[in-house]
Amino acid sequence: MEHSTTIVPGRMTARIDKPVVLFLIGMRFNRLRTFPKYLWFTRLMPSMLAELEQKPEAGLLWFRNYISWPNLMVQQYWESLDKLLAYSADGSALHQPAWGRYLRQLSKDDSIGIWHETYLIEPGRYECIYANMPPYGLGAASKIVKAEGRLAAAKDRFAA
Repeated sequence: MEHSTTIVPGRMTARIDKPVVLFLIGMRFNRLRTFPKYLWFTRLMPSMLAELEQKPEAGLLWFRNYISWPNLMVQQYWESLDKLLAYSADGSALHQPAWGRYLRQLSKDDSIGIWHETYLIEPGRYECIYANMPPYGLGAASKIVKAEGRLAAAKDRFAA
């Protein structure tokens, strides 16, 4: 799950041959004065991502963290919904016990908010462009190809 910084010159687009799952997950700091109470929770996502980097068979293809205060978000691409759900239910992985602790300690407290959204991206049902960028997003989670010929225009990339 390499995060390359090498710029790929020109206009590129992503090519996928099978469905990919985009999973967005985040938290919002609602009450900073209670931060010590949920400090443990803020450390979970980095630990889970490190765990997933060590287990490529789990299915996480690529991720990126974002901060837009007071929100934190992680953009993740997964091989399949089945693999995402399997990880979330795996009692031997970090997620399941952390979720249980969250439910016991923080779910009824409005100090932090959490959310997630899951999207299925199917071949021919997405459009993206990367110009003079390192591999990024769907392009980093799959393979990138030149955005030329039938892939040059956004409307045509949908039809391809």
